[in-house]
Amino acid sequence: MNKITAHLSNIALYHTIFALPFAYMGAFLAADGLPSLHDFIFITLSMIGARSSAMVLDNLIDLKYDSLQPRLSKRPMVTGAVKPREVKFILLLSLLLFFFSASQLAPVCIYLVPLAVFVLVIYPYTKRFTFLCHFVLGSALAMAPIGSYIAITNTLNLTIVILGLGVCLWIGGFDAIYGSQDEIFDKTHHLHSLATEFTAKKVFPIIAVIHFISILCFIFVGLSYQLPLIYYAGVTIAIITLIYQHSIVSSTDYSRLTQTYFMRNGIVSIVIFIFTVISILFK
Repeated sequence: MNKITAHLSNIALYHTIFALPFAYMGAFLAADGLPSLHDFIFITLSMIGARSSAMVLDNLIDLKYDSLQPRLSKRPMVTGAVKPREVKFILLLSLLLFFFSASQLAPVCIYLVPLAVFVLVIYPYTKRFTFLCHFVLGSALAMAPIGSYIAITNTLNLTIVILGLGVCLWIGGFDAIYGSQDEIFDKTHHLHSLATEFTAKKVFPIIAVIHFISILCFIFVGLSYQLPLIYYAGVTIAIITLIYQHSIVSSTDYSRLTQTYFMRNGIVSIVIFIFTVISILFK
């Protein structure tokens, strides 16, 4: 059980809460109602496979830096609770699950899997050469609603791309805030982030603007699909959550930048998804 717990911690399975609701949101918008049980199941499995692969790749590729970072000293791969060979086996299983699940959805999905995997692989390396690495991570999660929409319709439209952009900016923004506490460490080891480029102090106002744009993206989706007013109640809750999250952390005080802080961000995806479903089913 300890080994299983260590592996679940290594892939941070609970962080699925950030992307999975947006994947379901894309599915409900694509179906203009309830997606089929078949599509729902294989979209879920695709998400689990893709996200597990992403976390394993990130931990493997960044292990040499994580081992030097005191803040990450309790990560399972750093402590040795899970071994690289075990993680590689998990990676293989996760990729197989991703490929198989994608093959059960719209025909185009299986051809898009290599592109998705490329984004997952390239993300950890972007920290080596660009301060925009946070938004490469955001792009990986933006594939959740976009991929779900394609999985059902076999097509793509501008509104879903805008939804994906909103997710990208939302996730990328919080990753930049999280990374800003490592400004000195990153500079010392020649890693890049928004903080190393502009200083941690300037990250917070920059991300406030980026999160404002992400909210505009969510509003655009509601207008484009002509969703009823109840949808905007969800967006309002997301706005309040974002404002609160920004108010309790600063470049001089990271004491509240805890796991609870990030799990609270899951409220945004869950609330917007729930109110989207209500809006679609009762419009």
